[in-house]
Amino acid sequence: MAAAVHHVEIWVPDLSRAVTSWGWVLNRLGWKDGDGWPGGMTWTAPDGSYVVVEQSPAMSASEHDRMRPGMNHLALNAASRAEVDGIVAEAAAHGWTLMFADRHPYAGGPQHYAAFLHNTDDYELEIVAPD
Repeated sequence: MAAAVHHVEIWVPDLSRAVTSWGWVLNRLGWKDGDGWPGGMTWTAPDGSYVVVEQSPAMSASEHDRMRPGMNHLALNAASRAEVDGIVAEAAAHGWTLMFADRHPYAGGPQHYAAFLHNTDDYELEIVAPD
């Protein structure tokens, strides 16, 4: 079996905001709602990998800073350039802001069609179209 991501767990300062922003974009990309509990929620990709957002009582800080050591951003595949464009068009209504607007959709380079977004809690998400 090829290497694959099993899951990613993202600790968030506000679960409600995270469910709104992450839930929308993951559902928009075809991920399905998974388990939810008072402190978190999961979404599952068609390949079985999943993303967890959790407002853990064990967090050592009250806000995320993608510029500190740790994960800078998460990159997910889109089905097409049209899907990337549709997500960008709808993103603001769901708590996401387009980054690098002056270079969009080629902020990652001339052969890399993608949207770089960040949400209210400063998490960065890259949505990548196939070549």
